[in-house]
Amino acid sequence: MAVGQDAQDVREFGVYTQDYEQMATWLKKHSVSTIAMESTGTYWQNVFSFLVAQGFDVILVNGRQTKNIKGKKTDIKDCQWIQKLHTLGLLSSSFLPDSTTDIIRTYHRHRQNILKQSGATVQKMQKYLRLMNLRLDVVVNDIVGLTGQKIISAFIAGEKSGIELAKHRHYNIRKSEEEIAKALQYNGREDYYFALKQEWKTYLHLQKQIEETDMEIKKILKEIIRNDENKRHQTVRNCLKLEIEAIEEVKKKIKKA
Repeated sequence: MAVGQDAQDVREFGVYTQDYEQMATWLKKHSVSTIAMESTGTYWQNVFSFLVAQGFDVILVNGRQTKNIKGKKTDIKDCQWIQKLHTLGLLSSSFLPDSTTDIIRTYHRHRQNILKQSGATVQKMQKYLRLMNLRLDVVVNDIVGLTGQKIISAFIAGEKSGIELAKHRHYNIRKSEEEIAKALQYNGREDYYFALKQEWKTYLHLQKQIEETDMEIKKILKEIIRNDENKRHQTVRNCLKLEIEAIEEVKKKIKKA
């Protein structure tokens, strides 16, 4: 971190809270009130939050604004260049969401990551099913849909007969029980069967994590609505609108009948 352009104006700090406290003391000693930071990955977040809590006016700068350094790039040259640009008023702050939006965004990104893991797990399950000659992907559109989940659950529970597995067919599946039974002829590969069981457990675990994340998001949104009168009234109006639309739809169906 730099508070000037001389060698004694540059100092390096660690990543622990005690180091942050020393940094804040050093900055206050030099009468620093405003700070510019470069946004690099997620490393800036803890330092940024700490400095803001200490009363500093901190701006987060996009790296594109600070990359024109001549010669070999070093941490010392980098921080001094940022300090110089900030002193001259040439840096603008990046957009930062408020704390509530930031929390919701964290949950949303976490949920998206779980969904990606879930998708990868489904692909592995589909591969192992195919290697066992269980062509569930041919007879159903989604192997983790209602029919697919019932068939996989029964298969993992020990049912190996294609005829018995096909009985879990949902009525709206286009393929008949006979066609599904033909597609589910297990070839006896226990190694693939074991791998499928492992992936199935992972899939169920990920689905539970998604549900828990959804509950957390719902809880936060309810709290936001409860604490904001305008949002609360808007929610009530939307609910009433949906109820009226549903009633009108029922009336239309009655008239048609």
